[in-house]
Parts: sequence; C-alpha cells; structure tokens
Amino acid sequence: MILSGDRLPSVACNGILVIGDPHVGSRRPGRRKDSVWPQAVLGKLERCVSIANERQLAVIILGDLFDRPVEPDVALKNQLIRVLKGFRHRPIVNVGNHDIQHTMLTDSDSLALLGLCDVVDVVATSAPVAEFQIGARRVGVGMTPYGQSIPADARGSFTGTDLQAWFTHHDIAFDGGYPGAVPPFAVEGCDVLINGHIHKTQKSILAGRTRWMNPGNITRQSVDLADHVPRAWILDGGGELEAQALPFESNIFDLTGRVVDAADGAVVAREIESAFVTLLQAESSTELKRSGDGSIVRDEIEAKFASDDTPDAVRAIVRSLLGQAVERHAS
Repeated sequence: MILSGDRLPSVACNGILVIGDPHVGSRRPGRRKDSVWPQAVLGKLERCVSIANERQLAVIILGDLFDRPVEPDVALKNQLIRVLKGFRHRPIVNVGNHDIQHTMLTDSDSLALLGLCDVVDVVATSAPVAEFQIGARRVGVGMTPYGQSIPADARGSFTGTDLQAWFTHHDIAFDGGYPGAVPPFAVEGCDVLINGHIHKTQKSILAGRTRWMNPGNITRQSVDLADHVPRAWILDGGGELEAQALPFESNIFDLTGRVVDAADGAVVAREIESAFVTLLQAESSTELKRSGDGSIVRDEIEAKFASDDTPDAVRAIVRSLLGQAVERHAS
C-alpha cells in the first residue's frame, strides 16, 4: 500500500522493530570485499524477520530500502520480496533519498512497485501513519519522507496515546553541524523522533520533550563505517530503543590506498574536513548534476588544493570521495 495521508489500522504488538537504511542493490559498494553480493544485506533482513516474528513486533524501515531508485536486477527484487513477505506484520517503509528519482515517490521507482503490490506499506507523504498497542501503552507513529518538512507541532495527530513517535529521513546535526544539516528542535507533542539517512549510530539529543535518535544503518557501504556495528532496534512502549544483533563481518573493506600516516592525523583531518565541506555543499545543490562527471566541483576542489597547498595524501582521499559522489549522482 502507498500511504498518502491514509492511516493504517491499529496493531497490537510487543514493540516496533526499527531497521535502518538497508540499501538493497545489485551493485557491490566499491571497497567491500564480499565474494557474493548482496547476500550480506538480505541475510540481515532475514534475521530481522526472525526477530520480529519471534517477538511479535511491528516493523518500520527508516528509508533507503533500495540503493538505487530503479533496481534493474529482477531476480534480486524477487528475492527481496520473498524476504519481506516473511514478516508477520507488513513493514512500514519511509521514503529515503536513494528510493526516489525525483522529489517524491513516483510509479517509476522500484519502491512504489513493492507498495502497490502490498509487499510493504510505503509512506509517501509526511503525516500520522499508525497506532500500536504495545502492552498497556498506546503509541502513535508519524513519518516524514526525505525532502519533506519535519513538523514543528505534532499535537492533534493522535488522541488517547501514551507516546508519540515520529520517523524521519533527513540530514540532522547530531554530532556537530555541517552544511544543510538541521539542528534537533522541539517537536510539540512528540516524545521520540527516530531518524534514518545518517548511517552511523548517534548519541541521542533531547530538545524540549522530544528525544532525537539515529540508530544507524544495517548496511555498511563506505570505509568511514568500518567501525560501525550494524544492528536492528526494538522501540518499546516507553520510547526506549533496545539493540538487536545482526550477522556481519568486521573486516569487510579493502583499505588499500586509504591509510594515512598516524603522525599527520590531526592535520589530515582538518584538511579533509575543509575540502569535504566543499563536496557536501555540491552534493546538496545541483553542482554535480550540472556536469555529469563532476568536473565543475573537481575544478573548485583542485583550486582549493592549490591555494591551501594541500598534502598529496589528503588530495588522494578527497578525489576518491568525489569519485564516489559522482557515481551516486549518475545512478
């Protein structure tokens, strides 16, 4: 089902299993060493099915179910459908930036097909979505897809609930700010706000009565996530998250060419941050789309390298990051 202002029937369960950004796709992320892909992702989702069914949990996926808006591998889509249909409670899926080609979900996106075929319930528009009876507590759940405004006031979304939770897929400034990130703010009437999109687990932040949380994704796609532990999480009736272990390999990335002399760590970190801010600004605007190969952004970064006399090691890292960004925007 595609939800656009509709509400699902109230569901009795023992909690809500929260699954962060699976990024299911037929392309193996460049530096992962998996001999077979994407079985690692499907295996984690299969484990989520077992956890949810064994513990009688509802299921919410935080967005980016797919890694590309249009997944061309039909066999993979069939495998994914088979896994998702194993959940006793049909998963509710938020729309992430990787799920859509345009500003909103359309019939040309693979996620829309899964919703229309009732494999999952897809939330296409920011709105209250469902109510869950978790033990003696009634929990109201709202959701905001990527690119849509997070409400500042959720009062009136539900009546008679003991807890109100909202799920988002946004750039949120959990650990310091960066261009375009939204600082956590008080959402009137909302007790917990759980965010996808940011792939590392973040420390929760309390803003007014609203506790902002970012559980992190279940699929590590880039080397900066080498130390991230992929987990699913159970939201209980009191608004607490309980981590659930998922199968994963610790040494999954090929780090060739990405190791920098530790003696220069502080300098390198500052240089990378400075150059990477330029790249983030480009990704949040239209600069990468203006030139399919990223040449406009590359020229700006190279000019900054020259003016700042940036070390060669830092130049190599940032050029690699730019290449990855160009590939994402081209897909």
